[in-house]
Amino acid sequence: MSDSPGSAPAPTAAPAPPAVAEPRPTTLRQRLAELRGPDVAPHPLDARALAALAANPGCGRRALLDGAGVDKTALAAALGSPAPFGQSQFAFMRGNAFEARVKADGGTELMRLLHERMGAGSPQPVPGEVRVPDLSAAGPEGRAARTALALREATGAAAGASAWTLLVHPLLALEVAGSPAYLEPDAVVVHPDGRWTVVEIKSFPMIDSSADASKVGAAARQAAVYVLALERVADRVTGARVDHSVLLVCPRDFSNLPTASVVDVRKQRSVTRRQLTRLTRIEDIAATLPEGASFDLERCSPAELTAAVDAVTAAYAPECLAACELAFHCRGRARSAGAVEALGRGVRGELGGLTTVGAVLAAARGETAPGIADDDPTVVALRRAAALRAEALESVPEGVVAGCR
Repeated sequence: MSDSPGSAPAPTAAPAPPAVAEPRPTTLRQRLAELRGPDVAPHPLDARALAALAANPGCGRRALLDGAGVDKTALAAALGSPAPFGQSQFAFMRGNAFEARVKADGGTELMRLLHERMGAGSPQPVPGEVRVPDLSAAGPEGRAARTALALREATGAAAGASAWTLLVHPLLALEVAGSPAYLEPDAVVVHPDGRWTVVEIKSFPMIDSSADASKVGAAARQAAVYVLALERVADRVTGARVDHSVLLVCPRDFSNLPTASVVDVRKQRSVTRRQLTRLTRIEDIAATLPEGASFDLERCSPAELTAAVDAVTAAYAPECLAACELAFHCRGRARSAGAVEALGRGVRGELGGLTTVGAVLAAARGETAPGIADDDPTVVALRRAAALRAEALESVPEGVVAGCR
């Protein structure tokens, strides 16, 4: 039916505006890849680095760089503060040769040492009958899944039988600050009673059944990380339990013959677990970075890398020099800022709200400055110590005082 001559034309519907595609959210993995460099393979986070990170949970700088897989050794060199880290080629080859000897013949010597030290009440492993499953798979996720399956199968085979299983270089997954870390212990043994024991093989010697305490402590902290990762797997396997004592295998005296010792890591495990829970989530740290910040060593200049590193808060302490590749850079920054952290955690804790050496000296001299309150107990103690020092110097002959200065 046509419109009448005097009728108004029907209104035409306005065209709908073109749909605007919503930007796809960036996942944590994509964000970390952007920070590291899209063409740069991630540097693996091993148990040694994870133990050092757990020992300093307040350091957001290390948490972010380790989570992103940045090569901190190369980054420190690019910043002009290289750190003398790493084993010599000779020590590396000696360690590999010793580990190969321990694991030779299906781990016969390793299993003998383990049964001798930790196998009370269990049948002795028979050479050639110890199960050594193949753990090869594609990618770290595949290897971790294959390891979990092998542990489950080994625990099921051990139930009601006398089967021993040796897992050589299994891969374990552990979530660290919201990001997965893949860890590779030297070996894990499944006992006939369902126990899982971590084996650490080190090249430092045991002389008269005793080894260097600092090296044993470092090995214990590293093994505690493996125990935590194993517990995550054991929670999903019926009848499995993780031993809180690990087997430490080292050369005996000055020979290349292996010997072993049992190390209780319950304390290290508890400390590491507590510290890991205190880590700030990596995505929260990454969100504080300025736009365009990157740790891409191939595309960024030293000035850009320095700005990106300094944009992340650090928690430097002198102990970092033995555990972190960026420690010399952080020490230089702490010294240039006059931060009391450079003097050690103990000194930092004693000084309370006085965060710089300049503020400490000003407080001791009785000067007024922002952040210095006359009734602050730390300020009172510093001024009292300065007064006692001045009083003591006044009672000493001038020549002696000049010599002491």
